[in-house]
Amino acid sequence: MPGNAGGAPAVLKVAAVTRRFFGVAALDGVGFAVPAGRITGLIGPNGAGKSTLLNVVSGLLRPDAGQVRFEGDDVTGMKPHRLAARGLTRTFQIARGFPKMSVFQHLMLYGPRQPGERLLQAPMWSRAARDREAELAERALAIAGRLRLSPLLDAPVTALSGGQKKLVEIGRTLMAEPRMILLDEPMAGVNPSLGAEIAAHLQALNAEGISLCLVEHDMALIRQLCHHVVVMAEGRTLVTGSFDEVVENAEVQEAYLGRRH
Repeated sequence: MPGNAGGAPAVLKVAAVTRRFFGVAALDGVGFAVPAGRITGLIGPNGAGKSTLLNVVSGLLRPDAGQVRFEGDDVTGMKPHRLAARGLTRTFQIARGFPKMSVFQHLMLYGPRQPGERLLQAPMWSRAARDREAELAERALAIAGRLRLSPLLDAPVTALSGGQKKLVEIGRTLMAEPRMILLDEPMAGVNPSLGAEIAAHLQALNAEGISLCLVEHDMALIRQLCHHVVVMAEGRTLVTGSFDEVVENAEVQEAYLGRRH
């Protein structure tokens, strides 16, 4: 099991974040910090607000109140593409994409700084645009190789298994050159062998300095991967700490496990 997060500085801070839907608080003053360079697990029972929180942090939803800070800067309500340009990206529980596009095209789509897409440069197809396109293609091929997707580069995403689609999700975030990735149940619906492969990829990315925050229901996986754990319940932060600390907490046992041990 990884060690405690200790005194690592925070890469992400969530402070008093509230989000209501039709008057009902899905998030009710959530607050915690994610240590830089570590893997943080975000856990809690169904309906705790975990996915809603990821949507707020990643800019898909604007909070009604509270603040999100990334690397010290206030990014509350910032659009997803602007956050990605800053180095904060995410994956989704249900893989997203364009059904008729190939794996390679999906990876290329998420490459940053594409001058060929600018209105004035696209018709001329400048040398800078061609060079950047070649750089992105090289990066896409390298990421596909790393994730063992090379044999599937020309395949449409509709032809992929659930686990392979999860790998494409990770691949497209890597195209954006992230410093932090939010992952919403990256192993959900994935067979155990591919799940173990995805876990190994996450550990390798973290070893390279990328901070990770993942929502996951598999406690064995959280114990294996995470240096730091945040527990949510009923739209609030219940407790934070190491895996052993949070599972031994009586409030967690009641709220998350449904009983005291």
